[in-house]
Amino acid sequence: MNELFARKKLAEVCRLLYERNLTVSAGGNMSLRINENEFIITPSGRNKGLLGPEDMVLMNLKGKVLSDGKPSMEKGFHIAIFKANPETASVIHCHPLHCTVLAVKGEKIKSRLTPEGVLLLGDVPMIGYFTPGSKKLVDAVAEQASCKAMLMERHGAITQGRTLEEAFNRMEELEFQARLQIMAGDADELPASEVKKLMKM
Repeated sequence: MNELFARKKLAEVCRLLYERNLTVSAGGNMSLRINENEFIITPSGRNKGLLGPEDMVLMNLKGKVLSDGKPSMEKGFHIAIFKANPETASVIHCHPLHCTVLAVKGEKIKSRLTPEGVLLLGDVPMIGYFTPGSKKLVDAVAEQASCKAMLMERHGAITQGRTLEEAFNRMEELEFQARLQIMAGDADELPASEVKKLMKM
């Protein structure tokens, strides 16, 4: 993928995440793979709704910064997910309100309330609490790197995708499912037999 094109697309999605209230202020971080060894990531401490293409930071999978700017302190788990999944092109970490409500309560998300949750998200693990930016958090996320989405206790949510759009769609769906779960109370998830059918689609 062309680096300039990637920078423009990531800036567009950052703005969309901000406008959709999926991230607030300087919270969260987003990345997009350019090739098998390099990716761009949002800079540290910046409002995601105000970022331009020139603000993104180029890095490689060894953790070396290849451009101007200071990358997000969470770059470690982006690298871990990229290394674990060569097909993954994008990683998005946000603090969507309803996802974070569940994460603060330590309540696992029910991703099987609707067919869309099953198809887009699959099983969504809850990562235990570790200090943001720490190696322990990176290691914990790496253990669940095969999952399309995950929550982090008292922290927020992560999604990944084969495209930037897929990672965005999963974050949007994850927040929808979290809100639905809170509103629906004790509603049952889809039967296991139906989940099995959907997983084959």
